[in-house]
Amino acid sequence: MIHQYRNNGYNIVMDICSGAVHVVDDVTYDVVALFEDHKLDEILTRLDYPDGDVRDAWKQVQELKEEGLLFTDDVYEEYISEVKNRETVVKALCLHIAHDCNLACRYCFAEEGEYHQGSRGLMSAEVGRAALDFLIKNSGNRRNLEVDFFGGEPTLNMGVVREIVAYGRELEKEYDKHFRFTITTNGILIDDDLIDFVNQEMDNVVMSIDGRKEIHDRMRPTRNGKPSYDLILPKFKKLAASRNHQKYYVRGTFTRNNLDFSRDVLSLADEGFTEISMEPVVGDPTEPYSIREEDLPRIFEEYDLLAREMIRRQKEGKGFRFFHFMIDLTGGPCVAKRLSGCGSGTEYMAVTPWGDLYPCHQFVGQDDFRLGSVFTGIERKDICDTFRGCNVYTKEKCRKCFARFYCSGGCPANSFHFHGNINDAYDLSCEMERKRVECAIMMKAATAE
Repeated sequence: MIHQYRNNGYNIVMDICSGAVHVVDDVTYDVVALFEDHKLDEILTRLDYPDGDVRDAWKQVQELKEEGLLFTDDVYEEYISEVKNRETVVKALCLHIAHDCNLACRYCFAEEGEYHQGSRGLMSAEVGRAALDFLIKNSGNRRNLEVDFFGGEPTLNMGVVREIVAYGRELEKEYDKHFRFTITTNGILIDDDLIDFVNQEMDNVVMSIDGRKEIHDRMRPTRNGKPSYDLILPKFKKLAASRNHQKYYVRGTFTRNNLDFSRDVLSLADEGFTEISMEPVVGDPTEPYSIREEDLPRIFEEYDLLAREMIRRQKEGKGFRFFHFMIDLTGGPCVAKRLSGCGSGTEYMAVTPWGDLYPCHQFVGQDDFRLGSVFTGIERKDICDTFRGCNVYTKEKCRKCFARFYCSGGCPANSFHFHGNINDAYDLSCEMERKRVECAIMMKAATAE
């Protein structure tokens, strides 16, 4: 499978199954488009270039094909049976430390921390310890394990976070494991003591901020309706600086209210942040802030604008990283990860404050997806099997998509919430992902010059 596109003056040819990317001239670009279905004589009559140029381009394409860098066969589907038959080995947990929050974000999928369960609650140290015990027991031979403190807002329950981390450090010595702890926070309760603890114990910190002040305050007010931007920005800047601008990122959400979201990304860069993510909102289509199909052309323009500006800034020594433009063309994830994605329901699970297990945080509170508990273990292995069987070859949309080995089939939760099953794909998200992949690869070409 070949994907060709033009972006920012570059002619780009992608060989999907080998992962090879080629930046070519106009003649070669047009020859590639005709190569599979036409003989050289036919191509010569169809293209308005000098015959010698066409012949040279055709020869180059033929050589790349023989080298396995163009028009390669898909050899990955046969690997699916091995992925499906693997044992459930859990490597990561998302601990819902607090089903409560001190913000009232208008797009919050967690219902301000209630997660469809109609009640708020804080995780106890007992549940947290049991969660780490469960992870150790089900981690097989994996040494590095990941634990994300999530909410709601986890800093509402920092005493328990500290207890869990301390318990984890004890388990590391006993079982020769290593915990990589992460915390996601809205920043309201950050102080010097918390910064010191985070810098000592957290491998990564995710800080939630939506960009420009007016955009952030519109969508992320406090529980009493007051703005939060001025409260959190100086705290986030201090925390990022204290980590030498490493092992963190600021994460925003853009909605229909700010389709000019490149301005929000750049505003965060202008504040000194160097690790930035800006995610499209995923919400009920009836909500006024939800993204619609007619918004896609504008969104594509924003990604193009952002990519060009990032190239300019990088060449000036003012570069920053944007999460959705981060593509590794030399290595990247293993084959299993390319085929099956995030590992939700198999390698990765979410834990509620009461110890219930779910495939990921977006399924929490939906009884049909309850896997078991940290005290009793996995009770619904059939659900794990269903998630393990979900991959780019069970989704017809993915089979035809050039970006399938970059997004690994997309988010199962979004597929379920929009289509009623995890083996579909959320179409708006797919369109945006394809555009982001194109921009990311173009940037690789531009910065390699």
